[in-house]
Amino acid sequence: MTDVLLTVGTRKGLFLGRRRGGGSWELEGPHFNAQAIYSIAIDTRNSAPRLLVGGDSAHWGPSVFHSDDLGASWKEPAKAAVKFPPDTNASLERVWQLHPSAAEPDVVYAGTEPAALYRSEDRGESFELVRPLWEHPTRSRWEPGGGGEGLHTILTDARDPAAVTVAVSTAGVFRTLDGGASWAPSNSGVSAVFLPDPHPEFGQCVHKVTRDAVDPDRLYLQNHWGVYRSDDAGARWTDIGQGLPSDFGFAAAAHPHRADTAYVFPINADADRVPAGRRCRVYRTADAGKSWEPLSTGLPDGDHYGTVLRDALCTDDADPAGVYFGNRNGELYASADDGDSWQQLASHLPDVLCVRAAVLA
Repeated sequence: MTDVLLTVGTRKGLFLGRRRGGGSWELEGPHFNAQAIYSIAIDTRNSAPRLLVGGDSAHWGPSVFHSDDLGASWKEPAKAAVKFPPDTNASLERVWQLHPSAAEPDVVYAGTEPAALYRSEDRGESFELVRPLWEHPTRSRWEPGGGGEGLHTILTDARDPAAVTVAVSTAGVFRTLDGGASWAPSNSGVSAVFLPDPHPEFGQCVHKVTRDAVDPDRLYLQNHWGVYRSDDAGARWTDIGQGLPSDFGFAAAAHPHRADTAYVFPINADADRVPAGRRCRVYRTADAGKSWEPLSTGLPDGDHYGTVLRDALCTDDADPAGVYFGNRNGELYASADDGDSWQQLASHLPDVLCVRAAVLA
């Protein structure tokens, strides 16, 4: 049986869950009381896991904290870990994403608002701005989405440390193949129904991108409207939303071991941000988007209004996989069998912003 750590970032602090072996879940917190926790990473690449948290204090502002003892204690760098250089004339609003590189042992990336990518080579204690993306010639035409102009998705490739994919609301997907020296929009086939030209080179409102566990060139994308798949690492995208009750949503997650398997949480519409059909349902594809099945065993049956945000759905790396989500009602759900059945772990939490889980050695 596996020992699993579950981290839950909310509008008012961080909660930590633990399931030891086949036992029941234990949930404690909050850490960082009254801070909004927008980003979490569980870095298991070394012998001792490191937790990284992007906190946002209304009084002290945003910061990145880390713990090497599973949250028993936390450290904050003496100098701001993520900070915009003076010549950028920008200031940090929040850290939207923290991502340990799949290809470089000590490298961690951070995505921020305003939309920028930062790189750390000391496991997240200090970061440097990736200037070529910040200075991209299209930047002056990037527009903030409803939640701000955030770089919210970072994907690295275990085969090649120079290949990095990011997503920005609302600039779309950008890729580098040379370690960040140059970047190109990667949105071919993704629509932007809210723009005069519905198929621009950039400007799409991408909500989340995730990578297939077996084929690293296969990506899944949840757009403002539309669910897509790429089979060539993002060069081209194909609509796979048919069969879903709605192709609007925020979250997407891939199964950690099974090919062609991914999860989304459909939302009624951009103007009606409640679960599709007012039913609390995760949808899973096991054939790369050719078909979708609702997963509802153990979830509420009646009308439901808990919206799942872009980073509030995740999987762990167990087999069978754990699947987890939290919503804006403050409810937290977990599955230990690939999503086939669910249990509610918590209710009445603050607004859930992000969820991350990992098996501990």
